[in-house]
Amino acid sequence: MREVRVQDAVGMMLCHDITEIVRGERKGARFRKGDVIRAEDVEVLLRIGKEHIYVWEDDENMLHENDAAAILRDLCQSEYMTASEPKEGKIELTSTVAGVFEVREDALNAVNDITDVMIATIAQHFPVKAGTKLAGMRVIPLVIDKSIMEKVRETAGSKPLLRILPYRTMKVGVVTTGSEVFHGRIKDTFTPVIDSKLRAFGLRVDEHRLSDDGTEHTRAAIEELLALGMDMVLCTGGMSVDPDDRTPAAIRATGARVVTYGAPVLPGAMFLLAYYEKDGRQVPIMGLPGCVMYSPATIFDIIMPRVIAGSEWTRREITRLGIGGLCMECKVCHYPVCPFGK
Repeated sequence: MREVRVQDAVGMMLCHDITEIVRGERKGARFRKGDVIRAEDVEVLLRIGKEHIYVWEDDENMLHENDAAAILRDLCQSEYMTASEPKEGKIELTSTVAGVFEVREDALNAVNDITDVMIATIAQHFPVKAGTKLAGMRVIPLVIDKSIMEKVRETAGSKPLLRILPYRTMKVGVVTTGSEVFHGRIKDTFTPVIDSKLRAFGLRVDEHRLSDDGTEHTRAAIEELLALGMDMVLCTGGMSVDPDDRTPAAIRATGARVVTYGAPVLPGAMFLLAYYEKDGRQVPIMGLPGCVMYSPATIFDIIMPRVIAGSEWTRREITRLGIGGLCMECKVCHYPVCPFGK
């Protein structure tokens, strides 16, 4: 690569894209890597502010930005992702399915610690759809030493830096607790909300049971749904500390392993997550606080995507939700495109 005056570059091969920005009209490459500069191009280059350009000279120790970006792409890309063609030295990855995005944080941070290399991604565990942009990557200079890119390969390791866990098909059972609903004193307005949230993931409420506030009755309803082959059981009502709120005790009585009762998230502090072992698999059981019925985004919206994608939560992961766990209660909810749960 050699720097030359544009007036002296006629007949030479450009080794980088040159962007032209016309406010309110366009932003894009006016000249592309590999273009041979013509006499009529000189005035155009001067008009867009380029008095000097880089022309190509072979150097066996250096890589062009597009070739280096391709290396970063190969280190990041895995199943269910598609890559763009290099544009102005940058490559982007896009999801081809709906699911949950995951990144090997320590490895990616180590790569970004290397001088002149960058990979930017969406948030860890972000719920994605087909077409969601996942990551962009490039090197900072126009050309980069091959030894740096070899260090990048060694730092990233053999596994892809990024992956998507597609959503699974699941049979979902709901237990609505509360004597007021069980005896018909009030209408169940919680289950329709749950069904609506599930349908956003291609699921629905497959089985529904009502229970009064008796611990044994709620436990029996949960166990009935488990026996029917439900892949997830959601319990609504009875999650606070009032004398008649006995849903947590009923979930424990099934023998399920409770990961947490309580979470540092608002709305959603009185949330319970447990796993019931059945036929060698872990069936999630959740106790949902009342806020799920009326708040647009709660702990349930944070927890649910990973559960549907088959990623098992740990207590430590849930306790670490505190930073970012306070919903800002915006007038127009844009979740998950917001800081909540991130």
